[in-house]
Amino acid sequence: MSDLLADAEAELYTADPDEFTGRRAELAASARDAGEPAVARQITGLRKPTRSAWVVNRLVRSDPEVRSRIDALAADLREATDGSRIRELTAARARLVDELTRAALREVPAPPAALREEVTATLDAAIADPEVAARLGTLVRAAQYAGFGPGLTFAAPAPAPAAAAKGKTLAPEEAAAEREARRQDQIMEAERGLVQADQDVQAAAAAERDLEDAVRRLEADLADARQRLAEARRQSYRAESRQQRAARELSRLRE
Repeated sequence: MSDLLADAEAELYTADPDEFTGRRAELAASARDAGEPAVARQITGLRKPTRSAWVVNRLVRSDPEVRSRIDALAADLREATDGSRIRELTAARARLVDELTRAALREVPAPPAALREEVTATLDAAIADPEVAARLGTLVRAAQYAGFGPGLTFAAPAPAPAAAAKGKTLAPEEAAAEREARRQDQIMEAERGLVQADQDVQAAAAAERDLEDAVRRLEADLADARQRLAEARRQSYRAESRQQRAARELSRLRE
């Protein structure tokens, strides 16, 4: 990637999206003037990010540790096989996503719940999906990961013994091995359910916090509106009183 293109990406994907189109045209023109028509075409082809993608891009580009923290946790999740370790890392994943979401929205005044949800989903997807992680800094839209993610990948169940598959009588040790294999399958399935439930709890808690914040803002707005309404009524009453006095005074003078 040329320096001109890299510089253009760095500027366009951290600047306010409302300025994206105009600034992209200016940067493409500068590249053409510099004798780089191919780079100018590449700049022209850069796509405007949504507000949530821009928030994440800005976070990643302003803090180099964000990407390394995401990559490190993703690697730990891919390597985890023990159920307790998976649950530990899942909790760490939720904490990291919540922390990064708050950091990303720190400079956004009164971020709407929908924006917070998209930022959270994108950061969570970056941990789960290497392709999303690779696009951090140049995201065009919010991302969402529908699967269990790298940290939620379990070893495939051990195949049933060949004798059982053929309907033959199993030796006691073979029968015990099959029962153990089935038990392990059930344990892994239960762990999958627990991990998914943990994620659901974290998502519900985040949604609850967002709604509580929204309710507090609405209650504050309502209280302010009531105060302004009361003041407007007082001013209206005083204005009507002055009008009546003026009318009486005019009537008196005309007599």
